[in-house]
Amino acid sequence: MKQKVILLVLALLLLFLSACQKTGPDDAQPADDQPSPSSRLQPQDLVYLGAFRLPAGSNGCDWSWSGEALAYFPGGDPAGPDDGCPGSLFGTGHNWLQWVSEISIPAPRLSSGKQLSELPTAVTLQPFVDIRAGLFDWPLEIPRAGLACLPAQAGQESGKLYFAWAEHMGEGRTDPSHGWAGLDLDRPETAGLWRVGDHWNYVSGDYLLEIPAAWADAHVAGRRLGSGRFRDGGQGAEGPSLLALAPWQAGNPPAPGSTLSARTLLLYGNAYDPAPRALNGYHHSDEWSGAAWLQTATKTALVFAGTKGRGRCWYGFANGVVWPDQAPFPPIPPPPNDERGWWSDSFEAEFLFYDPVDLAEVAAGRQESSWPQPYAELRVDDRLFGAYSGHQKQRLGAAAWDATRRLLYVIEPLVDDEKSIIHVWQARE
Repeated sequence: MKQKVILLVLALLLLFLSACQKTGPDDAQPADDQPSPSSRLQPQDLVYLGAFRLPAGSNGCDWSWSGEALAYFPGGDPAGPDDGCPGSLFGTGHNWLQWVSEISIPAPRLSSGKQLSELPTAVTLQPFVDIRAGLFDWPLEIPRAGLACLPAQAGQESGKLYFAWAEHMGEGRTDPSHGWAGLDLDRPETAGLWRVGDHWNYVSGDYLLEIPAAWADAHVAGRRLGSGRFRDGGQGAEGPSLLALAPWQAGNPPAPGSTLSARTLLLYGNAYDPAPRALNGYHHSDEWSGAAWLQTATKTALVFAGTKGRGRCWYGFANGVVWPDQAPFPPIPPPPNDERGWWSDSFEAEFLFYDPVDLAEVAAGRQESSWPQPYAELRVDDRLFGAYSGHQKQRLGAAAWDATRRLLYVIEPLVDDEKSIIHVWQARE
């Protein structure tokens, strides 16, 4: 009898331990075909290579006050030097016009003293052109823009330069904002505009990126174009967003005014929610201006580049004066604190690292789009050339990724006589 009791107790103990090891509905595990957490690209895997300058302007536009959009084209500059940086970059120029130009990519150079004169300068391959073809009612109010180059997709004979434009304001608007153009800027053959599902313009089109083909085929039915945006104040989402698109699946090209099917991969709650789920450490003053899906043979990460607020956060002026919701309103301080907006005690240039395994969980419906959080961050102020005060925002602009050479290009605006420069990191295997 005593032996039976012991065996029964042992059996119950084993059942209890087995139950403790099971995962609940909030602990969904990655699919077997996904990279394990050990394949996450870590901040120390990004090696800083240096920077380069941008060329003079062309066609009445230049690179001053630029940095809103950037795209890597692997087939660009075929006659360029064999310096380890083949291909080219498409980018938008001065923010009043945001015309598009193509430039070469010189081998970046380190400058220990942050001397611009020590950096190489890119060469203009295609001068600035307005590729919008009258599709937008220009000028837009504080325009946000995105660019991405993708190879020819199903039904296409050539690669395309995908673009998006939308206004900083426009609460609740779902205006058509996306389109594509050919890579020959003299004959861009612009097509569009298309809406992105039923999403507000506040969460798409400020950065575009290429989603790796294998991941897109496995999880989002071949949607290889990523689109997202962060708007300060949390009116779109309290953190960066990412939506997966495939315009070519709706036509070649889709009809003007079409609504593209969008798969949400990352979308936090917004300021209108009573209890929004937000990015950890979120500030209304944050700025996430660039994004790239990094992937090597063994490691991967979705990386957002931007300017992160630290300490207290308030709406008002940089000197700490808070703007009240109702009168009486305080006097506007003199420069440099006269810009009203969202502020924090200090700001830092930063990269956020997200695990594509988490995005796959969202795509499969096993997790909410507000569930993923960054697993790492990289602060990069020490690499920048600007002499930033604690309250200076807009430290980084757009980003682009060369998947073959594993090179990450990130814009730093307003540091070269109001022109941008481009910094380069390489991801280690």
